[in-house]
Amino acid sequence: MAPDGTTRAIMVAFGANAGIAAAKFAGYLVTGSSAMLAESVHSLADSVNELLLMVGKRRARRSPDTLHQFGYGRSRYFYSFVVALMVFALGAVFALYEGYRKLTHPEPLTAPAVAIAILAVAAVLDGYSLRTVLTQAEGLRDSANWWQFIRNSRTPEPPVVLLEDSAALLGLGFAFVGVILTTVTGNPLWDALGTFGIGALLGGIAAILIVETHSLLIGEGATSKQCNTIRSALERDGRVDSVSDMRTQYLAPDELLVAAKVMFGPDMELGAAADAIKNAEARVREAVPTVQVVYIQPDVEHR
Repeated sequence: MAPDGTTRAIMVAFGANAGIAAAKFAGYLVTGSSAMLAESVHSLADSVNELLLMVGKRRARRSPDTLHQFGYGRSRYFYSFVVALMVFALGAVFALYEGYRKLTHPEPLTAPAVAIAILAVAAVLDGYSLRTVLTQAEGLRDSANWWQFIRNSRTPEPPVVLLEDSAALLGLGFAFVGVILTTVTGNPLWDALGTFGIGALLGGIAAILIVETHSLLIGEGATSKQCNTIRSALERDGRVDSVSDMRTQYLAPDELLVAAKVMFGPDMELGAAADAIKNAEARVREAVPTVQVVYIQPDVEHR
């Protein structure tokens, strides 16, 4: 089976991060730069994160059973939440610790040209990975800007990879500035400050990911646009007077549950009401393809 867009973005990000992590660590061994070490751990954590996202997608494909009757789609949300914690634990905390260690025990850099060359190559690879996820996410974000896409996307992997790759490029910038200023001034303080910058950056990214993936994990409803579309589809039949109540929830990124109470006139017969409900379910699924489960409860207006 050919990989879908999100899977391809994850695979590209994994390949780039694994290669970059090895190159950065080699650069650290040559130069002794704490910023390079922090970036090595950052890229290693990102590589592990891509594997976790793939595990989540695989586990989400399991068939429903008696214990999980709506399936395992939320596994993708759970593993995305684990990724957010990994960014914080293996990225931010380690970088801040390494910055503190370098600040209290400064060491000179050796062969800074090696570090600069590795950072340049890493920037190219991370840029390619970021370009890939931007291309794949373009069709998902509709008319929203990128920040709105990160906040509102019900598909967790593209925002996670997007933030990871963006943080990677910004982190490379901190490392580059730290190495350059340390080389020019001979003061390793700049390398330590660059490492602190990487730690703070990763901490901020982790905080955003934790908040957003936690919200997905406990259950988010349809977007405002989708709710309006669903309500319009329900009311399109002249036999439906109104929709008195409607609840939605994403069971998985591509599986939306809709429960609604529709009002019929007092003269509506049972057979006609059943036919109207059946047609309404079909209209909802056609209007919003991610709707997989629909429960419609009829109600009658009393005069």
